[in-house]
Amino acid sequence: MRDTVTSPQDLESFDTFVAIIARLRGPDGCPWDLKQTHASLKRYLREECAEVLDAIDGGDPDALAEELGDVLLQVGLHAQIGADEGTFTLADVLKHVNGKLVRRHPHVFGDVEVSGAEEVAANWRKLKQAEHGERESVLDGVPKALPALAYSQEIHTRAARTGFDWPDMAGVLDKVQEELRELDEAKTPVELEHELGDVVATLVNVARKLDIDIEGALRKANRRFEGRFRHMEAAARGLGTGIEELPLARQEELWQDAKRAEREAKD
Repeated sequence: MRDTVTSPQDLESFDTFVAIIARLRGPDGCPWDLKQTHASLKRYLREECAEVLDAIDGGDPDALAEELGDVLLQVGLHAQIGADEGTFTLADVLKHVNGKLVRRHPHVFGDVEVSGAEEVAANWRKLKQAEHGERESVLDGVPKALPALAYSQEIHTRAARTGFDWPDMAGVLDKVQEELRELDEAKTPVELEHELGDVVATLVNVARKLDIDIEGALRKANRRFEGRFRHMEAAARGLGTGIEELPLARQEELWQDAKRAEREAKD
């Protein structure tokens, strides 16, 4: 007899979630879930995290709730695989995160006093460093699997905490201009790649100085470009042609129309 969820209330229960995952990975469970490993699930965890970011950028609470559930599914599957292999359980996952939260919030669960969020973040870094012990470099521990922009922002942020930083935004902007000149002077493909990388890395520091998440900023820019370009394509179809058949000057007019439509939609 197959297990069933008996009421809507069951669907709101964490115990139901845990039981479903165990059932899927059980002897008579789902063949797909049974064949998964920590390694095979990596791509799905990346995809689900990306969909959470999309939901946040889209400002849709229902979509965000759904996508967070999909991330939770990945956590549940990894925990069940660990239990099946006898390496760790969901209880171990909870023990680690709960212990970490208590240890790193002594201003909440202890008698430490803080002046604000900045001091909380500084204390968090110190406590984290103490937990991991002495490291050779302040750059140790940054996940290599991070997207390149996020990785760049993190290593530059850590380096800046040591004092290796421009004193103000003007210095960073001067560096952007310097790197653009070097890109303009580059000749070979190797030189061009090198100098383009330096330009992007310097723009990462502009974002860091402005306290802007550059990954998020680029995601939003991508969404704007996609929306505008789709608007252009639709306008071209309305003219009985394809966007690729229009001269560049006409394409630019459609681009400006798309930008105006975007602004009007916000008003």
